[in-house]
Amino acid sequence: MNRLDALKQHQQQLHACRACPDMQPPPVLGEAVLSPVLLLGQAPGEKEPILGRPFAWTAGKTLFQWFSGIGLDESAVRSRLYMAAVCRCFPGKKPQGGDRVPSPAEIEHCSRWLDRELELLQPQLLIPVGKLAIARFLQFRRLVDVIGQDHRCRIQGRDIDVIPLPHPSGASTWHRTDPGRELLQQALRRIERHPAWQSLIHSPPGL
Repeated sequence: MNRLDALKQHQQQLHACRACPDMQPPPVLGEAVLSPVLLLGQAPGEKEPILGRPFAWTAGKTLFQWFSGIGLDESAVRSRLYMAAVCRCFPGKKPQGGDRVPSPAEIEHCSRWLDRELELLQPQLLIPVGKLAIARFLQFRRLVDVIGQDHRCRIQGRDIDVIPLPHPSGASTWHRTDPGRELLQQALRRIERHPAWQSLIHSPPGL
C-alpha cells in the first residue's frame, strides 16, 4: 500500500473512532494530502462537525488571513497542508459557557492518531496553533517564550522544525496587542521562509 492509500485508510479508521464518551463526534478531518507541512489545531468547535472541516468558523477566518499574507489562501491551505488536531472531536461546552478543554485522558486517547500521521507524513515543518497544540511538543510557561521562534524537535527519531502560532480566537487579544502582535508577525515570516512552505507555494494542489 502506498503512503496516500495508507493515509486515506487511516482517516477512515479515525472517522469511525468513538473512544471518548464525553466527546461529541464525528471526528473532524482535513484532506488526505501528503504534505511536508502539518498544521496542528487544538480541537474542533461546535460548528466544525456540522460543516465537516477544520477551522471552519470565526477563528479559521483569522487563521487563513494570516496564511494569505504569506502566500497561501484558504483553498490552497486546505488542499496542500495536512490539517490535524490534538483532539479530533468537539469537546462540548462548559456549564458556565465556552468550549470545554479536553481532559488528559482524551488527549492521550487521540494521540495515537497524530502519532500515525507523523509516521506516514514525516513532515519537515509542524505548525501547532494554540497553547494545547504547542504543549504537545514544547515546554513553556508563556506564549511569549515560544512564539516568533524556530524550534527543532526530535519527534519519532526525526528532527522536525516547529514554528508555533497563537490561537486565532476572536476572544483573545494576545495576537492583536504587542508584544503578541509583533511575535505573531515574526512567526509568520519564519513560516514563509521555510523551504517546506515555499515548496507548497510553488507546487500544484495535492502534491
